[in-house]
Amino acid sequence: MLLIPAIDLKDGQCVRLKQGDMDQSTVFSDDPAAMARHWVEQGARRLHLVDLNGAFAGKPRNEAAIRRILREVGDEVDVQLGGGIRDLDTIERYLDAGLRYVIIGTAAVKNPGFLQDACTAFGGHIIVGLDAKDGKVATDGWSKLTGHEVVDLARKFEGYGVEAVIYTDIGRDGMLTGINIEATVRLAQALSIPVIASGGLSNLDDVRRLCKVESEGVEGVICGRAIYSGELDYAAAVRLVDGVDA
Repeated sequence: MLLIPAIDLKDGQCVRLKQGDMDQSTVFSDDPAAMARHWVEQGARRLHLVDLNGAFAGKPRNEAAIRRILREVGDEVDVQLGGGIRDLDTIERYLDAGLRYVIIGTAAVKNPGFLQDACTAFGGHIIVGLDAKDGKVATDGWSKLTGHEVVDLARKFEGYGVEAVIYTDIGRDGMLTGINIEATVRLAQALSIPVIASGGLSNLDDVRRLCKVESEGVEGVICGRAIYSGELDYAAAVRLVDGVDA
C-alpha cells in the first residue's frame, strides 16, 4: 500500500484546502522542496503534487516550485503531478524535468481525445484523476458536477491505456471524515488497473481498512490534511503498511 503525501501548491507555498475551496486554505510551509524532503525521510515512496493555481487557471502556475521539488527528491522517489495540465508540450516538459507521472483530471473529462493522445505519446506516465460526489464526476476544481458515472468513465479511460485512477470523494476531502472505502472498492473491482484512494484519510484505522482491500486493486492513498494537522502520524502509518507495527 502506497501512502502518498500530498503537497498542494498555491502561490509557491504548501497549503491544504477544505473541500477544494481556494478561499479556505491553510499554509503549512513556504518551502515545498523542504516539505518534500521531510516526507521522503519519513518513508514516502511516492509524492503527490498539485498545482492548485494551475488547476483553476488551466495552465501551469507553480512550475518553479515543482522543479525545485524534483531537483530535491526526484531521483529518490516517484513524483506525480496534477493541476493545469492541458497539452502534450506541458507533459513532455514535466517528464523531461524528472516527473514520473502526470495526472489529467478535468481535461480528461472535457477532452477525452487529449487523454488518448497523452497515453499514446507518453505510455506508462499518465494517471487519470476522477473527482466525484455521489458517484457523479466533477470538474473545474470541483465547481461543476457532470452527469458522468465514475465507473463508466474510468472504464473508458482504462481502454485508452492510463496507468491508474486516482479517485477522490470530494464530499470528504480535507474534512478528516474517513475514506469512502466502499465506493473506492467498487471502482477498483470494475477495473484491471490500480485505483488510488483520495479524500478524507484521517487516522491509522483508515490505513488499516485500506490495507484490507489492497487485494481488490486499491494500490495506495493520498495523504493530505491528516498528516499536516497531526491527526495521522505518517511515519507510524508507513511502519504499519510495511508490517513493522500491527
